[in-house]
Amino acid sequence: MRAYVVRRLLLIVPTLFLLTIFVFLLVRFLPGDVIDMIEARMEAQAPGSTLEIDREALMRALGLDVPVWVQYGRWMSGILFRGTLGESLFGTFSVEDQILERLPVTIELGLMAIVIGLLIALPVGIYSAIRQDTAADYAGRSIAIIGLATPNFWLGTMVMIFPAIWWGWSPSMRLITFSEDPLGNLGMFLIPSLILGTALAASTMRMTRTMMLEVLRQDFIRTAWSKGLRERAVVIRHAVKNALIPVVTLVGLQLPLLIGGSVILEQIFVLPGLGRLMVSALEERDYPVVSGVNLVFATMVVGANLLIDLIYPCLDPRVRYE
Repeated sequence: MRAYVVRRLLLIVPTLFLLTIFVFLLVRFLPGDVIDMIEARMEAQAPGSTLEIDREALMRALGLDVPVWVQYGRWMSGILFRGTLGESLFGTFSVEDQILERLPVTIELGLMAIVIGLLIALPVGIYSAIRQDTAADYAGRSIAIIGLATPNFWLGTMVMIFPAIWWGWSPSMRLITFSEDPLGNLGMFLIPSLILGTALAASTMRMTRTMMLEVLRQDFIRTAWSKGLRERAVVIRHAVKNALIPVVTLVGLQLPLLIGGSVILEQIFVLPGLGRLMVSALEERDYPVVSGVNLVFATMVVGANLLIDLIYPCLDPRVRYE
């Protein structure tokens, strides 16, 4: 196991390295550049002003007057030798400070969405499998299809609009920290987490049902039934554990979708997380912020998938990593 973990950690390094190159270059292919954004901001602050900026001098001040590979080398050297992700092009704050400030919001939103999704998907999927082709099974499958077909951004928009029109209620626009008010904090994150967890719950429920049906047809399950074990013991002790490995794999594959959904929902519900920081940085072409946030997102996904791989032996003792 230790050798496997070391190999996986060593493989993470080139993966993240290639991803940093891709992100660093891709954001620079977007139409417009940071100089255009600065000019547009100055025009908005002083309409009709004849003030002009020296583009070349500003590019030198921002470090954008050198080739892209030189900019990338400076950025990577800052990460490797100084432990910094650089500074924003629109202020004096460092990128890592902004990320550390907003990271807890994104992590809380993602963890609550995963917990809510699994709390819905696993019981419904298991019950739907052991009561195959009943009214409860059809209801569960229909709910799963609706959950898969409903876009998160549409559902989030409807939650923001219709309660405000009908009852004059809208979610809090101010971040309530957990230390300030634990119940208020959980209540603030409950609705976006529930919306984000619906897609995860829908697909996970279908996978859970499919794998449970397959396991329930295995010989060792028939043997357990023939021994006179109760249904609860057969399902919980023997069937569920063997059916969870593909389900855990599916959850790992959906982590990037959860991160993408958090970007949208943080914008809709005005949550000051990494997703909202990413959107504002893309609008302003703030290259260091975009690159830093993408690197954090990629590290989170790679690390979570490694953790999921390490869960497999706990579910199935036959799985061994050499």
